[in-house]
Amino acid sequence: MFEHAIGEFSNKVKNVVERGAVRKFADAIGDSHPIFIDEEAGKASRYGENIAPPTFPRVFDYGEIPALNLPEKGLIHGEQTYHYERPLLVGEEIACYTQVKDYKEKTGKSGSMGILKLEGCGEDTDGNLIFRAEQVVIITEAVRKGMEA
Repeated sequence: MFEHAIGEFSNKVKNVVERGAVRKFADAIGDSHPIFIDEEAGKASRYGENIAPPTFPRVFDYGEIPALNLPEKGLIHGEQTYHYERPLLVGEEIACYTQVKDYKEKTGKSGSMGILKLEGCGEDTDGNLIFRAEQVVIITEAVRKGMEA
């Protein structure tokens, strides 16, 4: 179904690690560590600034891949892992993009499903990689039938 999209990239999209968004995210995940929310703790840290929680890139815009026209509902978030070169600093701009890494089809108890592997990346303004986010999306048979209709 999406084999043709393997290797395709989105355009890069500028995102900002906004202080208010980091605070709300930390509150939402129940992690009020001072390095995320207390400005004085951030200034006193080895980073000289507050940092974002490790899963914060989930809120970023990664652009669109034209060859990957997924529905907005019915997908299953199978797995996600983050790999960091360094933390995200509050206030910095990040250029994010995504790539289709793989697509496989499997048959299980509930029918056919697609297993889509994506990799999102975030770079600083000099083009240096800050993080990679590997994600698995499961496309169930019901969703697949709706896409074919």
